[in-house]
Amino acid sequence: MLDFIAYAEEIGKRVEKFIYDVIKGEPQRIYEASLHYIKAGGKRLRPLVVVLASRIAGGDEEIAIPGAAAVEVLHTFTLVHDDIIDKDELRRGVPTVHKLWGVDMAIIAGDILFAYAYKCLLKALQLGVPSDRIAKSVEALTEAAITVAEGQALDMMLPEMKESGIENYIDMVSKKTAALFAYSAKIGSILANAPEELSSNLFNIMMNAGIAFQIRDDILGLVGDEKVLGKPVYSDLREGKMTILVIYALKNIDSEKKIKLLNTLGNRKARIEELKEAAKIILESGALEYSESLADMYANKAIELLNELKSADIEAFNMFKELIKFMIKRRY
Repeated sequence: MLDFIAYAEEIGKRVEKFIYDVIKGEPQRIYEASLHYIKAGGKRLRPLVVVLASRIAGGDEEIAIPGAAAVEVLHTFTLVHDDIIDKDELRRGVPTVHKLWGVDMAIIAGDILFAYAYKCLLKALQLGVPSDRIAKSVEALTEAAITVAEGQALDMMLPEMKESGIENYIDMVSKKTAALFAYSAKIGSILANAPEELSSNLFNIMMNAGIAFQIRDDILGLVGDEKVLGKPVYSDLREGKMTILVIYALKNIDSEKKIKLLNTLGNRKARIEELKEAAKIILESGALEYSESLADMYANKAIELLNELKSADIEAFNMFKELIKFMIKRRY
C-alpha cells in the first residue's frame, strides 16, 4: 500500500497546481491576498477525502481533482472570513489575510475564492465528466457552503446562550466543520457516479469523522504546541469560544472557579497568566478526558461505518481509514 502521508502530499501538490492554474487575474493584489493561505500550506485533508471517496466509488484521481480543488478553495474562503470575525492575526504560521491587506480587501478575497470554488468544479466538464454529475456536484458544494455558514452563525451565538449544552455544540460543529468533510466525500462519489446508497454512507462516515476532527481541534487549542499549530494557543479562550472543553468545565466546576473562568473567557486583554489559570481550571475539571473519549466515540463510529462499505479500490479504502485515524490523533 502507498504510504498515506506521501499520498496525501502528492494529492495536495496536484490540487495546488490545479488551483494556481485556475485562480489568476488582475488586479494582482486581490489574487495575492486570495492565494495567501494556499501558499502557506495546510493539511489538504478535504481534497484527499474527495479523491479517496471517488476511488472507493470506482472513479479515478483525475476526475476527482476539480472537486478536490473546489472544496479546498471553499474551505479557504471560510478561513479568510472566519479570521476577520475572530480577529485572529496568525494562520498556518503566517499573518492572516486581513492583517496584511486590511479587512476590506480580505472580505473581497473571500468573495472571489467563493466564486472560484465553482469555477474549479466546473473544470471537470473538460475531463469528460457528464453534465448531470457536475450539476449534482454543484448542488452538493452549494449545500456545503450554506451549512458551513449556518454553523459559523451558531458558533457566534453559542456564547450568548446561558446554558450551552453538548447537544448545541455537536449541532454547531456538525455544520461548521464536519459538513464540509461530509460533502467532500459526497462530491468525490458523485463525480465517480456512485450509487446513492454509497454516496450517503460516505457522507455519514465523514460527518462522524469531522465531528471528531473538530473536538481534536478544540483539544489542541488548549494543550497543543503553538509552533506546531501555527497559531496562538489559548486563542479560543481569548475569543470566548464555547469549545467542548469549556462547555464541559462550566457544567462540572464550583461557582468560584466558574466565575474565574467566565471572567477570562472572551477577554482579549487577558494576561497569559490568567489564560493559563483558566486552562488549568478546565483541565482539572476532567474536560480533556471527556473530550478525548467523545472524539474517540465519533471516530470509532466513522470507522465502524467504513468497515461496512464495499469498496471498488482496497488501497483507497485502507487510506481512508488511515485518514480518519490521523484526523483524531493529529498534533496540528
